[in-house]
Parts: sequence; C-alpha cells; structure tokens
Amino acid sequence: MRKKELAIMLSKLKGFRNPKPWLEQYRTPGNAASELLWLAYSLGDIEGKVVADLGAGTGVLTVGALLLGAKKVYAVEVDPEAVEVLKENVKDFDNVEVIIGDVSEFSEKVHTVVMNPPFGSQRKHADRPFLLKAFEVSDVVYSIHLAKPEVRKFIERFSQENNFVVTHRLTTEIEIPAQFFFHRKRLERIKVDIYRFIRASRGRSS
Repeated sequence: MRKKELAIMLSKLKGFRNPKPWLEQYRTPGNAASELLWLAYSLGDIEGKVVADLGAGTGVLTVGALLLGAKKVYAVEVDPEAVEVLKENVKDFDNVEVIIGDVSEFSEKVHTVVMNPPFGSQRKHADRPFLLKAFEVSDVVYSIHLAKPEVRKFIERFSQENNFVVTHRLTTEIEIPAQFFFHRKRLERIKVDIYRFIRASRGRSS
C-alpha cells in the first residue's frame, strides 16, 4: 500500500453523525492521518506493534494502523455515539479493542500512541490530558497540533518537562467543513503539525 492509497481509503470511512463542539469532534482528514501513519510506519512504529489511538473518534487513525500491520490497536473514545461509528469502521478487523471511556482511565502499556487530540479551541489546554496519558503509557507518541508559534513553544516545553523529545515535526494543511454554529466559513483550511515524540532515555536516534 502507498501513502496516497491509504489517504483515499481513510477518507472513505464513516464520519461523525452528531459531532459535538465541546469535544472538538472533527473527522481526522485522510491526508493528515496518512502523513502521521506513514511516518510511524516508515520508522518501524506500527507494523507488528501494539498501538493506542487516544480519543479515537470514528477510528480513522485506528483503521490506518490496522491496515499498516499493527499487531493490536486499542481505540479509546469517550463519546458513545462516536463509538457506534468507530465499531462500524473497524468491523472487518479482529485485532482491535474498542474502549469507551476518558483517556485518563486508559492504563495499558503500548509500543506506540497515535492521536489527534482536541486543539483547545473550545476548552483551553484540552490537549494536555491526552499528551500526559500518551507519555505515561508509551515511549513513542505521534500527535497532531495546530501549527502556531505559541503551540510549538508549548509542545517543546511540555514534552521536555515530561522527559520526551521531539524527533520529527511535519507541517501539513487540513480542511475543516463548517459543522458548528460558530463557523464563519463553509470550509476552513488550517495548518497543523504532526509530531513524533520519544522518551528521552531512548536517545534521539531511536
């Protein structure tokens, strides 16, 4: 499978039926998901690995990890309505465990975390619990965040404070369709950064 093929397949998955603004529920676009997953796959962090998708939503990153050969994926999602769609999207896979609950309650140790946490647009610092849990349960973390100078500064500082280093940062553009009352444009294009973090004790060359 090529990255472009992966992006197309992920773009065809079912999305949120009733997206909730306070959870910042936006479908992870196929292009951003494939960029994150392909980076992880190329660095040996997906195939044959146990992966956790924190805040899995409808399962875009979960399905991508499964398609790229993950040994098992834990898909953790707090919204029961999103979980219904997630289960439909992963119905053809038997090596996935869907967990309904807050990410703070997840305690399984995994090889790799992949996630697209809330950007904090509706609730300030909404991404922090996701990063903290990811740093707790894994040595390797991939995450998507807004490509803004203040966010980059926060990410660098926060990861260092938790004994993690940024090894990769890719910038891409995603499209968010108008779906909530506060949206002013029919289609919003925003730049995001895709990060790879590793625990500092592993060394920068891991």
